[in-house]
Amino acid sequence: MKWPFFILIVLILLTPLVTADSSARVVYIVNVTGTVTGGTALDIADAIEAADEIGAEAILIRIDTPGGLVSATQDIIESIESSDIPVITFVSPKGAMAASAGSFILISGHIAAMSPGTATGAATPISIGPIGGGKDLANKTKSYFAAKMRSIAEERGRNGTIAAQFVTEALSLTATEALDAGMVDLIANDTYELLERIDGREVTVNEKNITLRTSGAVVQFHKRNLRVSIVDVLGKPEIAFVLFLIGIYGLIFGFSSPGTYVPEMIGAISLLLSLYGMGLFEISIFGVLLLFLGIILFIAEVLTPTYGILTVGGAVCMILGALILPQEPLLGSAWLKSFGILVIVMTIASLIFFVFGIGAVVKARKRKVVTGKEEMIGLVARAESRIDEQGGMVRVRGEIWKAKSSGGPIEEGEEVEIVDIEGLTLVVRRRN
Repeated sequence: MKWPFFILIVLILLTPLVTADSSARVVYIVNVTGTVTGGTALDIADAIEAADEIGAEAILIRIDTPGGLVSATQDIIESIESSDIPVITFVSPKGAMAASAGSFILISGHIAAMSPGTATGAATPISIGPIGGGKDLANKTKSYFAAKMRSIAEERGRNGTIAAQFVTEALSLTATEALDAGMVDLIANDTYELLERIDGREVTVNEKNITLRTSGAVVQFHKRNLRVSIVDVLGKPEIAFVLFLIGIYGLIFGFSSPGTYVPEMIGAISLLLSLYGMGLFEISIFGVLLLFLGIILFIAEVLTPTYGILTVGGAVCMILGALILPQEPLLGSAWLKSFGILVIVMTIASLIFFVFGIGAVVKARKRKVVTGKEEMIGLVARAESRIDEQGGMVRVRGEIWKAKSSGGPIEEGEEVEIVDIEGLTLVVRRRN
């Protein structure tokens, strides 16, 4: 009877520990890095849902992005605004940025913070043009983004005028400047310092006042699933562009040199993936047409050499088409510069592919096909026995053939040349 009593006492003593562990405060962390894509939006939505399910005290979005897609940014803002738990946005670590689309995400948080050495702003919408850089969109488009930025800032009690200048004047602020301008709530060196400093602050979430209890909270990192990772990769305009070229070139190479079906298969899969990716962001149909025209001109140069005229035309069409392909005003100038370099590299690679790859295939197909009897004539063989008009044996390509001499006798071991074939007998003559 003593054992049950002892076990009961132990369970009673352990109950407070179990309760304390199950009630441990959790802050859920998700990272936004690189280009903001449809995959990023899905990731944020999944993270907020997961944080809500485990009863997290708050969700912390750590930001380091040069910009991204408009639709994805809007989806992220909607996810933050509809969240039932506090959302903390934090530009981190040192050297990170929340530029263009990233600045929209930053000011959407119930609490916004930055690390020293970070920056935010530069959200002027741009339209990717054919000659480097970009140009401001129409005033009505700029006005829309400025109004959206001002609305988000004022809803969170931040400086709406300064927020609008992110769009209208491409204003960029350091962490200290953003704090002085009322765009962020505090500056923190790292995540743990941030959680300590916001402890006890009150935020309004869906018209409910919530006091944050983040001091000593356990941090739990969100893990991106495979679906989100795939959408994120394919939704990047630069990836979709490269896959598009691989797809087209794979099909062209496969059809020009049929047999293995591998190039056709790779091309078809790449093309389908690129089309899916292009469906995740706004594209210019004119840009797509220019890409196709550039490819056609490259092919025409291979088939009917014009000493580079069509090649130059193809390169110009490809560069212009690629640069105006993504019509996303919040991608940012930093992304645009890197994309421009990629376009030039891929154009050079395309030129090499058509001139050396497809060109070699076309030349090979134009050569006269030599098989059977014609293939044997002219080959050098070695006499395996004495050969005269009555016959003998020769070795050619490792095989023994019957042979007869077209001239005088040929002794064993001499080299001979095949001059004709009569049935299954080779007609040979002494070489030289």
